[in-house]
Amino acid sequence: MIGHMGLVRPYRFERAIPALLALLLLVLVAASAIGLAASGQLHLMTPRAAYLAYLAVGSMAAFALVGRPRLAACLLTLVAADLTLGMGSYLLQASDGGATTLLPNNAGAEQRFRWHALLQAEPIPSLSIVTANGIVLHHTSQGTRGRELSPEEVATKLIVAVYGGSSTYDVALGEGETWADRLAQAIGPDFAVVNNGVPGYTTVEHLIQTAFYQARFGKTPRCAIYYVGWNDIRNAHLNNLDPAYADFHLPSQVDSLQTRRIGGSHLSVSPLLTLLTRLIDSQVDTVQYAWHLGGELKSGSDPVLEADFVRNIHAISAINRERGVKTIWVGQVLNLARLTGDGQYGWLPYVRDKDVWPLQARFDEILRREAAALGDTDIDLPIEGFGPDDFVDQGHFSAAGAKKFAARIAPVVRQECR
Repeated sequence: MIGHMGLVRPYRFERAIPALLALLLLVLVAASAIGLAASGQLHLMTPRAAYLAYLAVGSMAAFALVGRPRLAACLLTLVAADLTLGMGSYLLQASDGGATTLLPNNAGAEQRFRWHALLQAEPIPSLSIVTANGIVLHHTSQGTRGRELSPEEVATKLIVAVYGGSSTYDVALGEGETWADRLAQAIGPDFAVVNNGVPGYTTVEHLIQTAFYQARFGKTPRCAIYYVGWNDIRNAHLNNLDPAYADFHLPSQVDSLQTRRIGGSHLSVSPLLTLLTRLIDSQVDTVQYAWHLGGELKSGSDPVLEADFVRNIHAISAINRERGVKTIWVGQVLNLARLTGDGQYGWLPYVRDKDVWPLQARFDEILRREAAALGDTDIDLPIEGFGPDDFVDQGHFSAAGAKKFAARIAPVVRQECR
């Protein structure tokens, strides 16, 4: 091996330098794998594991090819670039120095959503998967989350439609554990709950859902519950906010839910190839990336966003009223223990962690005020009733939190939806 590296007389440094660099890269890859595994950020049979395997194989191939120094140098450059882009962006994000990472996902690459011309992303119908974390997910034939309703259930039961973002879809919970599932259990056999929640959806998407896609399974619901606010306040303090969130939030959903045909980081184990693909895609894809959008990082509410939020509430309520559908609003609750300090967890580009709850509380207040003015029902859930154990992060429910939330709203839903 020493001879292969050119470290015996006569010394051949054109072989020794790439060989030593290849070994150094292999050590860095191994250290990265050990560090990620120790922190629970590395699972087998995931894009992230494939990425590290690719770097290790590339480093060993470069070592084997030191007899052809130019070819070895090309491989070393590629491996070094991908290691730097992947692990470097991950470490920057972990230290609050970057908002995104090019490190491949630590979960299966299963596709859950597809592109939609109005909504930008919607659940793939009739999908059944088990995630890398062991969570069982089902989508019905109607593209809603949960179990399929039988024709008999649709014909004989009162339909309760629920709308919201990822905290209604309940990204951290398996079948039977979501708050929509718990609500169905709590309100009794006379009702069937249809979960229209989709990660990232705001009142803009809920307005579209209500106007055009409300009669899931061919039946208009008896009542509709909207658990809203968190995703709307994502648009706070943006410059020249589009009234339909079409300049940032809606285009960003294409990448958040990975509905592009090309360009997503899940398509390649090479961060360099991912970056180059995104650069090309940004010039040819109709749906542009939202990275250029500007705004101001500040505290307090946003009057322009408030006006859009109120308009959406009124429009949704009017559609439901015309159809005889009872509207129930529920303001979002969040995990206060995770929303402190001057940092940012990433979802709200111009809101500090410590300012998220005051902003959300303001929108909950607006929701209560407008519901009263419209004659709709608002369920007020005091934030003091929820603690860190009810969430898995800043605002997504744990199994205990989903059960508590459903139990809190069930009496009102049972009464209002009869």
